Amino acid sequence: MDLPIVYHADYVVPLPVGHRFPMEKFGLLYELLLADGVVSKNQFYRPVIPPLDWIELVHDCCYVKGYCEGSLDAKAQRRIGLPWSPALVNRTCVAVGGSILTARLALECGLACNTAGGTHHAFPGFGSGFCIFNDLAISVRVLQKLGLVKKVLIVDLDVHQGDGTAFIFEGDESVFTFSMHCEVNFPLNKQRSDLDVPLPVGMEDEEYLQTLANYLPDLLSEVKPDLVLYDAGVDVHVGDRLGKLAMTDSGLFRRDMQVLSTCVGAGFPVACVIGGGYCEDMRSLVYRHSLVHRAASQVYRLF
Repeated sequence: MDLPIVYHADYVVPLPVGHRFPMEKFGLLYELLLADGVVSKNQFYRPVIPPLDWIELVHDCCYVKGYCEGSLDAKAQRRIGLPWSPALVNRTCVAVGGSILTARLALECGLACNTAGGTHHAFPGFGSGFCIFNDLAISVRVLQKLGLVKKVLIVDLDVHQGDGTAFIFEGDESVFTFSMHCEVNFPLNKQRSDLDVPLPVGMEDEEYLQTLANYLPDLLSEVKPDLVLYDAGVDVHVGDRLGKLAMTDSGLFRRDMQVLSTCVGAGFPVACVIGGGYCEDMRSLVYRHSLVHRAASQVYRLF
């Protein structure tokens, strides 16, 4: 069996011209993975929209209803940063379904990747920073509800702290949240993860990878998770316009190889989501997002 990859054409919806969220990257990532022979069409799995009560395992029912019906007030919409539309509601729910499916496939196969996901700024009662529903948190709660996992480790290497995820799971011993992020970046008010590692502006590949190596193996030994959820944000790249760190393409690939080989090699299944990435050069951005799939393909063959 080949590495399972999750994608849906509805991951892409129209946004106003000039909007700074790079929505088109999701479809272009799918095309690049096929064009470069990283994966074949038979490796793709198509998610479905999850039941609303699954989303409400994490999010307040009034918020879920308000967002889905388009009745949130203007302030709440501005905090999300994406213009409401029925197509975006559908896309949001499909993407959550994609991360749930990715997590289930990871439990079956040892490793699986979504081509979206990582909406870690969404809180129970509001969205923030282009994040509407928290797919990481919902995936955890669904798998726990179904009796498929008890303990989960979230490894969040997006350049921004996973504040929504940290808030949702604070004090919950069944979920360990680990966030390595730029210390002076969004969000201004950080939450408390189980382990936060704030990084200085301008950190480069070698120091970043050594910092990660100082924490991850010990975390796996201590937490012993049934599943690792890996947010492989590429906004740590030197060319990212919202990042402030200084990693290269090579450093990103080595990071992903390091995370996946460490976890899978130790017998812990991993579900990957792509996280954040913001760059005017769409081709370069899409390539960076493909690196986790390239690394996963190699690791899947090794183990």
